[in-house]
Amino acid sequence: MNLKEIAQELVAGCREGRAKENLDKLYAADAVSVEAVDASGTMGREAHGVDAIRGKHEWWEGAHDVSGASVSDPFAHGEDRFAVIFEVQGKVKESGENFEMREVAVYHVANGKIVREEFFY
Repeated sequence: MNLKEIAQELVAGCREGRAKENLDKLYAADAVSVEAVDASGTMGREAHGVDAIRGKHEWWEGAHDVSGASVSDPFAHGEDRFAVIFEVQGKVKESGENFEMREVAVYHVANGKIVREEFFY
């Protein structure tokens, strides 16, 4: 897949609830995910490998009730990067605290796969 196809499929998967299913399709086996902060308090800022990234998704789903979300169309940057803006509203399950979150994700692509994702908020 080329950059545009990867970016479009990532966005479509997020919008259609297929983000976890897309991990094996779109990500390199040794991909790295980097958060701005360790929101879990236990996993650290970086996840190495598709299984660890899948674990981040599972933690997020287990810790939050999402009541609304949107994903922008992708913004390409050269032949090897694209960015997406995520907006999410919901509640933290443990505390009951409502949240509104907006973040930019930058995806790095090499050899037809996402090799690194970085989240800024």
